[in-house]
Amino acid sequence: MYEKDDPRSSLATATAPRPDSGDAIAAAQYFDLTETPVVRAQNVILVHTHARAGDDLDNGTLSGELAVVVTGESPAFTVLTDDGATRVDEPGLVVVPPGPSRISVHGDGPLVRLVEADEPAWRDRPANASSYTEDHPRVALLTRWPEPVGAGGVRFYPLSGVPDEPGRFGRIFRTRSFMVNFLPDQDGPRDPHRLSPHTHDDFEQLSLAVRGEYVHHIRTPWLADRATWREDEHVRLGSPSVAIIPPPTVHTSEASDPGVNQLIDIFSPPRVDFSQKPGWVLNADDYPMPS
Repeated sequence: MYEKDDPRSSLATATAPRPDSGDAIAAAQYFDLTETPVVRAQNVILVHTHARAGDDLDNGTLSGELAVVVTGESPAFTVLTDDGATRVDEPGLVVVPPGPSRISVHGDGPLVRLVEADEPAWRDRPANASSYTEDHPRVALLTRWPEPVGAGGVRFYPLSGVPDEPGRFGRIFRTRSFMVNFLPDQDGPRDPHRLSPHTHDDFEQLSLAVRGEYVHHIRTPWLADRATWREDEHVRLGSPSVAIIPPPTVHTSEASDPGVNQLIDIFSPPRVDFSQKPGWVLNADDYPMPS
């Protein structure tokens, strides 16, 4: 599935796919986030806000953690909780503990928030909520991973503290419920002769485009019932946008803008295969794996 020099070629899941369950395969979903700012997958709701200076974003009172994806285009902001205030003014991942919280915005730009899909404050808001009236049988349901280590409070993981390291795939952080991978910027179009079509056994992938343009290539495997077969898809999306890619479709995303392209992959629950690779999850000391 991967070229030999792709770090993912060493994953256990790259060589040991599970037998097929025979369950129906969901269709991929594609959203322009300027038109559809709140969407969901099986276990996670993604909220895209083009924030303005002075905005006060109410996250609600959550039973689980909130994650905020901060890019180079995002404004500075302050997270307000019962325990105090945390200012963020550079790219990275913010993790807000359960309970009430707000975000006070100090400039203009995009912010992306991730919440668990069953949070009462958010579960009815996604534009595609009807796609998940019933659980998708091929997607593993979320069971939160262990509590974080150390004192509570807001945690911020800046990208500036992550040096380049050969053999590591992206810049990966996890929470109890989510995994976020900030992939390297792609200058210009991706080499069409070096794509990486691959599959996942039991989890969805949210491919969030925050700069540039991508063509998402999706192939649905054939099951016994020919009525369920789909034509291959080659869907071009600008940014900000998100493609929700279901298992076990064959997929790869191809940067196509002549300028800078940036993609961020999101998974819920966190990926075990990525977590098993030493050094790949950059905040693994804070967020242990299940025993």
